[in-house]
Amino acid sequence: MAHERIEIDLPLAKVYELLSNPVDFPKFMSELEQVTRLSSQSFQYQATIAGETFQWTTNVIDDLRNTRFAWITINGNLNQTGTIRFTPLDNGTRTRIEYSLDYRTFFGQPSEELTKFIDGLSEILQANLQKFKELAENDGFTVEKKAEAAI
Repeated sequence: MAHERIEIDLPLAKVYELLSNPVDFPKFMSELEQVTRLSSQSFQYQATIAGETFQWTTNVIDDLRNTRFAWITINGNLNQTGTIRFTPLDNGTRTRIEYSLDYRTFFGQPSEELTKFIDGLSEILQANLQKFKELAENDGFTVEKKAEAAI
Protein backbone atom coordinates (compact mmCIF):
# COMPACT_ATOMS: atom_id res chain seq x y z
CA MET A 1 0.00 0.00 0.00
CA ALA A 2 1.22 3.49 -0.84
CA HIS A 3 0.68 6.53 1.38
CA GLU A 4 1.62 9.92 -0.03
CA ARG A 5 0.78 13.51 0.81
CA ILE A 6 0.99 16.79 -1.02
CA GLU A 7 -0.05 20.36 -0.37
CA ILE A 8 -2.17 22.17 -2.93
CA ASP A 9 -2.40 25.96 -3.17
CA LEU A 10 -6.20 25.92 -3.46
CA PRO A 11 -9.06 26.03 -0.92
CA LEU A 12 -10.20 22.72 0.53
CA ALA A 13 -13.67 22.78 -1.10
CA LYS A 14 -12.14 23.13 -4.58
CA VAL A 15 -9.59 20.34 -4.01
CA TYR A 16 -12.32 18.06 -2.62
CA GLU A 17 -14.52 18.80 -5.66
CA LEU A 18 -11.70 17.82 -8.03
CA LEU A 19 -10.69 14.64 -6.18
CA SER A 20 -14.11 13.26 -5.26
CA ASN A 21 -15.01 12.40 -8.87
CA PRO A 22 -13.16 9.23 -9.94
CA VAL A 23 -14.09 9.91 -13.60
CA ASP A 24 -11.34 12.57 -13.49
CA PHE A 25 -8.67 10.22 -12.05
CA PRO A 26 -7.20 9.26 -15.48
CA LYS A 27 -6.30 12.93 -16.05
CA PHE A 28 -3.55 12.62 -13.45
CA MET A 29 -3.19 8.90 -12.65
CA SER A 30 -0.84 7.48 -15.26
CA GLU A 31 -1.92 3.87 -14.82
CA LEU A 32 -5.61 4.51 -15.51
CA GLU A 33 -7.02 4.63 -19.03
CA GLN A 34 -10.67 5.23 -18.21
CA VAL A 35 -13.11 5.51 -15.31
CA THR A 36 -16.83 5.40 -16.04
CA ARG A 37 -19.61 6.30 -13.61
CA LEU A 38 -22.09 3.41 -13.28
CA SER A 39 -24.20 5.01 -10.53
CA SER A 40 -23.79 7.69 -7.90
CA GLN A 41 -21.61 5.31 -5.84
CA SER A 42 -20.16 2.86 -8.41
CA PHE A 43 -17.41 3.29 -10.99
CA GLN A 44 -15.86 1.03 -13.65
CA TYR A 45 -12.06 1.35 -14.02
CA GLN A 46 -9.81 0.23 -16.88
CA ALA A 47 -6.02 0.12 -16.85
CA THR A 48 -3.19 -1.51 -18.75
CA ILE A 49 -0.30 -2.33 -16.45
CA ALA A 50 2.84 -3.94 -17.87
CA GLY A 51 0.93 -4.88 -21.01
CA GLU A 52 -1.90 -6.60 -19.13
CA THR A 53 -5.44 -5.18 -19.22
CA PHE A 54 -7.37 -4.90 -15.98
CA GLN A 55 -10.97 -3.89 -15.30
CA TRP A 56 -12.66 -3.51 -11.94
CA THR A 57 -15.70 -1.93 -10.35
CA THR A 58 -15.53 0.12 -7.15
CA ASN A 59 -18.07 1.37 -4.67
CA VAL A 60 -17.63 4.60 -2.74
CA ILE A 61 -17.71 3.59 0.93
CA ASP A 62 -16.97 6.95 2.55
CA ASP A 63 -17.80 10.38 1.18
CA LEU A 64 -17.57 12.84 4.04
CA ARG A 65 -17.63 16.20 2.26
CA ASN A 66 -14.37 18.17 2.49
CA THR A 67 -12.91 15.56 4.85
CA ARG A 68 -12.54 12.07 3.34
CA PHE A 69 -13.31 10.10 0.17
CA ALA A 70 -12.78 6.30 0.03
CA TRP A 71 -13.60 3.34 -2.21
CA ILE A 72 -13.22 -0.43 -2.44
CA THR A 73 -13.32 -2.87 -5.35
CA ILE A 74 -16.42 -5.05 -5.54
CA ASN A 75 -15.51 -7.09 -8.65
CA GLY A 76 -13.01 -7.35 -11.48
CA ASN A 77 -9.59 -8.80 -12.16
CA LEU A 78 -7.67 -6.31 -9.97
CA ASN A 79 -8.45 -5.15 -6.44
CA GLN A 80 -7.95 -1.41 -5.85
CA THR A 81 -8.73 0.39 -2.61
CA GLY A 82 -8.17 4.05 -1.91
CA THR A 83 -8.68 6.75 0.67
CA ILE A 84 -8.13 10.47 0.26
CA ARG A 85 -8.08 12.72 3.34
CA PHE A 86 -8.32 16.50 3.12
CA THR A 87 -6.92 18.97 5.67
CA PRO A 88 -7.30 22.75 5.40
CA LEU A 89 -4.11 24.81 5.79
CA ASP A 90 -3.43 28.53 6.20
CA ASN A 91 -6.99 29.47 7.20
CA GLY A 92 -8.46 27.37 4.39
CA THR A 93 -6.51 28.93 1.51
CA ARG A 94 -4.45 25.76 0.95
CA THR A 95 -5.14 22.04 1.34
CA ARG A 96 -3.12 19.00 2.37
CA ILE A 97 -4.09 15.76 0.63
CA GLU A 98 -3.19 12.42 2.18
CA TYR A 99 -3.76 9.70 -0.41
CA SER A 100 -3.60 5.96 0.35
CA LEU A 101 -3.81 3.55 -2.56
CA ASP A 102 -3.45 -0.21 -2.83
CA TYR A 103 -3.58 -2.70 -5.69
CA ARG A 104 -3.78 -6.48 -5.20
CA THR A 105 -4.84 -9.50 -7.19
CA PHE A 106 -7.96 -11.33 -6.10
CA PHE A 107 -6.51 -14.80 -6.59
CA GLY A 108 -2.97 -16.12 -6.55
CA GLN A 109 0.28 -14.30 -6.98
CA PRO A 110 0.55 -11.33 -9.33
CA SER A 111 2.73 -11.58 -12.42
CA GLU A 112 6.31 -10.37 -12.12
CA GLU A 113 5.44 -7.17 -14.01
CA LEU A 114 2.41 -6.44 -11.81
CA THR A 115 4.54 -7.09 -8.72
CA LYS A 116 7.05 -4.48 -9.95
CA PHE A 117 4.18 -2.01 -10.46
CA ILE A 118 2.79 -2.65 -6.96
CA ASP A 119 6.28 -2.41 -5.41
CA GLY A 120 6.79 0.96 -7.13
CA LEU A 121 3.36 2.32 -6.24
CA SER A 122 4.64 4.99 -3.82
CA GLU A 123 6.75 6.60 -6.54
CA ILE A 124 3.90 6.35 -9.06
CA LEU A 125 1.42 7.87 -6.61
CA GLN A 126 3.86 10.67 -5.78
CA ALA A 127 4.22 11.51 -9.50
CA ASN A 128 0.44 11.30 -9.98
CA LEU A 129 -0.18 13.70 -7.10
CA GLN A 130 2.38 16.13 -8.49
CA LYS A 131 0.53 16.03 -11.83
CA PHE A 132 -2.77 16.62 -9.99
CA LYS A 133 -1.22 19.62 -8.20
CA GLU A 134 -0.04 21.12 -11.50
CA LEU A 135 -3.42 20.60 -13.19
CA ALA A 136 -5.45 21.87 -10.23
CA GLU A 137 -3.36 24.95 -9.51
CA ASN A 138 -3.23 25.95 -13.20
CA ASP A 139 -6.94 25.38 -13.98
CA GLY A 140 -6.03 22.29 -16.01
CA PHE A 141 -9.26 20.54 -15.12
CA THR A 142 -11.31 23.55 -16.30
CA VAL A 143 -9.38 23.77 -19.58
CA GLU A 144 -9.88 20.04 -20.23
CA LYS A 145 -13.61 20.23 -19.46
CA LYS A 146 -14.00 23.21 -21.81
CA ALA A 147 -12.13 21.30 -24.53
CA GLU A 148 -14.34 18.22 -23.98
CA ALA A 149 -17.48 20.40 -24.19
CA ALA A 150 -16.31 21.80 -27.54
CA ILE A 151 -16.12 18.33 -29.10
